[in-house]
Amino acid sequence: MEVNPLAVILAYFDSKGDRLLYRYPYHTLGQTHKLEEPREELVNKKRNPFAVTHTDDLLQTPTQQSQNQQSAGQLQGFADDVLSALFAVKPQLCNQKFELKLNDVRFVSHPTLISSASTVQVNAGNSQALAAGSSIAAAGAVKKQQMLINIVFALHAQASYSIVKCYHELSKRLGLALKFEEQRSGYLTEQTALMARTHDEQQQQQQPLERTLELIAERCTLAQALRSICNDLCTTGLLSTTLNQNLTLTFCLPAKAHQLHKKGSMVDPETIDRCLRALKPYHGMLLLVDFAELLDCVPPTGARMLWQLVDAYNPLISLQSMASNADLSIEHVYKLVSHLVYWAKATIIYPLCETNVYVIAPDAPLHTRSHLVEKFSTRFAGMSLFEVISDFSLPTSIGHLTTPLQQPARQGMLAQMVLWMLQHHLLMQLHTYVQFMPSDVDDKFEDSASCAHVAAGNLTEEEQDSNHTEDETMSRVADEDPMHGGSMLSMSSQPLPMPVNSHRRHMTDDHFSVASDNIAVQPSSSHKSNFSMTASMSTDNCDSLDSMEDEQKLKELLQVFNDADRAAIRRIPASLNLDDLSLLVKLYQMGYFKSEHHLEEIMYFENLRRSQLLQLLDKFRDVLILYETEDPAIASMYNNK
Repeated sequence: MEVNPLAVILAYFDSKGDRLLYRYPYHTLGQTHKLEEPREELVNKKRNPFAVTHTDDLLQTPTQQSQNQQSAGQLQGFADDVLSALFAVKPQLCNQKFELKLNDVRFVSHPTLISSASTVQVNAGNSQALAAGSSIAAAGAVKKQQMLINIVFALHAQASYSIVKCYHELSKRLGLALKFEEQRSGYLTEQTALMARTHDEQQQQQQPLERTLELIAERCTLAQALRSICNDLCTTGLLSTTLNQNLTLTFCLPAKAHQLHKKGSMVDPETIDRCLRALKPYHGMLLLVDFAELLDCVPPTGARMLWQLVDAYNPLISLQSMASNADLSIEHVYKLVSHLVYWAKATIIYPLCETNVYVIAPDAPLHTRSHLVEKFSTRFAGMSLFEVISDFSLPTSIGHLTTPLQQPARQGMLAQMVLWMLQHHLLMQLHTYVQFMPSDVDDKFEDSASCAHVAAGNLTEEEQDSNHTEDETMSRVADEDPMHGGSMLSMSSQPLPMPVNSHRRHMTDDHFSVASDNIAVQPSSSHKSNFSMTASMSTDNCDSLDSMEDEQKLKELLQVFNDADRAAIRRIPASLNLDDLSLLVKLYQMGYFKSEHHLEEIMYFENLRRSQLLQLLDKFRDVLILYETEDPAIASMYNNK
């Protein structure tokens, strides 16, 4: 993992020429001084001693390659004068990205052209202007000097595009900060002059370069800031540096910062951006650090708004509720939460409630020597991490682990333990997604018929003869009594008919309605039965007249489906209810049944209760498939290795 910087270099160029004023690290591991090695030993070494040989622990520990340096003005095989000539670019290349790859080293920076606060007096023609009594209030023309400052980060050549982009952004922000301080108080001119003077003094005394750089770090606050930046990038990836005791620069290297909470993960800024773009008002926030550590990630100007959000913070409520309680707009809350997530100070969750379903994360570090075991016991005295988390071996909701007879303190303790496990990424939440997938009943009938045909083929000859005799008997009975024969044949070849009400009869196909009308007008041998049949027909006609309007509405609602899907839905008894069918069609048209929206999202945007939505899904379970999985937008941040 090529995250840590190998070195930070400060190159400077003005009218006097270019110079490498400072770099860090500047000494070998365990040494502060090192004499120049014989020329023969340098020749026998590798052509590029900066080459990376072991990359397993580069992300976790500072690289030895960044400390394996040589004295006498050389940085890992490159002389300082060579590096200064490379980084003192022309003005045409300033104020844009600078990237240079030499063998196994990649140099990244953002050269900045700055106008010096010092001025140069041009005295030519002054006496003539004064003698002529000119009204120009100047002793001469004033000309500002231009100087180039280039803060370069040396990285591994195989560093990813996201990491290179982060270091370029840091170099750019440092250049802008120095430009601001130079225009305000001449800070950069003062610091560079002090560095150059120290170089000259130590050169006259023939002091080693390492000693010169150490002395510069003692005298110059800019060198101290660069040294602090390099150390922070190698340890936490979080920066909060003050330049000239005035301007505070904050920066986060997310690929390093998120390692503090989940070792081994590689979180790119692009991944975080995708997660934050999916942020919704119904989401919640879970802090990963103490309140005291939050101010490090924001400049003083943004501290007030952050504290407003912190005062309203509660992992049991949504971002929208927190915005209302903090008297902030939801857009401001989004920006603050996004900033905290980027800085690995918080993570996105769904507000904790009894219906949330959790399961053990597949990459949870649950082994006997895990540091989390002791940490959990310290946080919750008398509790075992393995015993508590075993309840989530299978997907389990918090409500299943609590009962009304439990004391409120016990329920609150369970909530705190769940939050702790979420903070350490031991649990992941599962959401229910819906997919519209109607089944084909005709295929089932064909499969049943084919199975019956195969079973008949496996019968013995005696059984087949017996079946053949029964078939002949049934056929003869059908000829003598068509009604009974038809009923028996239909019963032997089709499943048992299901009772339907009058509304369902009107939802059937047209040929079924025609058949019913034919049966109703058949003459009867009895006047009583004829009267009963007529009364029944009148009642059915009244029902039909009453339901004609509903029937028309049902047909209009079903027009959004194709023929096959429409037939599958009409076989469901709940489709006769206009309210249920209207809600189903509405959710279908909104695209909620494409496995892209979980139930919590549907509930929020459509203002539905969970019980109301679950009842609808249960009624139309024949055409809907439910499955549980994690939210891909949130899970993507912690599934990268």
